[in-house]
Amino acid sequence: MADEEAQVEAEDGQEDEPTKRKLPKLVLVGVAALVLIGGGAGAAWFMGFFGGGGGDYEDVAEATEAKPSFYYDLPEMVVNLNSPDKKQRYLKVRVSLEMSDENVVQTLRPVEPRLMDAFQVYLRELRSTDLDGSAGMHRLKEELTRRVNIAIYPRSIDTVLFREIIVQ
Repeated sequence: MADEEAQVEAEDGQEDEPTKRKLPKLVLVGVAALVLIGGGAGAAWFMGFFGGGGGDYEDVAEATEAKPSFYYDLPEMVVNLNSPDKKQRYLKVRVSLEMSDENVVQTLRPVEPRLMDAFQVYLRELRSTDLDGSAGMHRLKEELTRRVNIAIYPRSIDTVLFREIIVQ
């Protein structure tokens, strides 16, 4: 009887060991299958098979084309820049104002002298280092847009476009 119990225990130990090895492999295979299925479903969604993602490029193009833009050109401005040394530096700038509402153009005509004054006062306080790089140009564009929108409130423009800008 002791031999039978030892044999049964030996068989139990042998059966447990392969079962223990098979279980982590099954879990690993199951997780890998879920990852592959999830990745495939995500790719299909992004490609537009399930209504998601960016598959509707025509709609985006139509939305951007539907909005017309109108432009108002301001006269050329030449100002001397603020300089810590006594060396004279000049800024020559020509801008256009972009707007999506044609009625804003009629609002701009009577306030043009006020806009020119606001621009020149601001530009004279700039240093040439303020205009360095694309970040400097972006800050200048944002500040000029803000000043126009303050002058023509409650109307507004979309942005200021630089037609010509020279720092000498």
